[in-house]
Amino acid sequence: MFSPEIFAPCDAQVGEGPVVEQAAGRLVFVDIPQGRLLSADLREPGPATETTRIGMSLGAVAPRRGGGWVAACAKGFGILRPDGGFTVEHPVLADPALRMNDAKCDSAGRFWAGSTELSFEPGRGALHCWDPRDGVRTVVEGLTLPNGLGWNPDDTVFYLADSMRRVVLAAEFDVRTGALGTLRELIRIDGGLPDGLCVDEDGCLWLAVWGAAEVRRYDPRGRHLATVRFPVSQPSSCAFGADGVLFVTSALAGTDAAREPLSGSVFAVGVGVRGVPAGIFEV
Repeated sequence: MFSPEIFAPCDAQVGEGPVVEQAAGRLVFVDIPQGRLLSADLREPGPATETTRIGMSLGAVAPRRGGGWVAACAKGFGILRPDGGFTVEHPVLADPALRMNDAKCDSAGRFWAGSTELSFEPGRGALHCWDPRDGVRTVVEGLTLPNGLGWNPDDTVFYLADSMRRVVLAAEFDVRTGALGTLRELIRIDGGLPDGLCVDEDGCLWLAVWGAAEVRRYDPRGRHLATVRFPVSQPSSCAFGADGVLFVTSALAGTDAAREPLSGSVFAVGVGVRGVPAGIFEV
């Protein structure tokens, strides 16, 4: 049913956090351990190019209203300026054994990010929020590897994967205040780890399953609807472009490059549905 194609060849150790900038005609994504921000041309698919390096791990970025990017990095929250300069604005992770992982903006312009311990020690992870109006707060503690953030189309439900626990969690969400209800288990994964995710206009989740060579679609009740198979074992995250195209990042680290020569690259697959628009950081 679905036929993924290579979109942007790349050697990303852990490609993650794809963001489609339709107006700028580009897809950007990160290579987490290398601290690289990478981009690919939406109009002329070809090898991804490095935009900048920040000198520490880079979990994810989101577009910033004033230009450039808000970033989840090794030390906490930062700003990547359009000229490539980088500043850590909120060093909320003072312990060098911690780092930020996946992150995303809600529709009100808040930046949400999960942090994890470098060896994925259970319970050391947390969910943080940088609200341009109210500052930085830690919202949920006791996680392990928070990943795959997203919201349903009417902003009443928040989704979060906790990869090492093999679950996708859901909670009631108030977009006006940023209040989050109690996280509950929605999906439990076998045969891989739940990684990055995005949500479509029908309210269904598209979930990259690390180690299973799959992206799976689930309905809002957590029922498995469809599976997209990939030629790489570690698809890591996904984001919607225009006209029902899903872009999927992947990871090279830990694979056999001879058996999986496309690992680390970005793929594109037509899935016939559009996505919930990505939020923009309001600073």
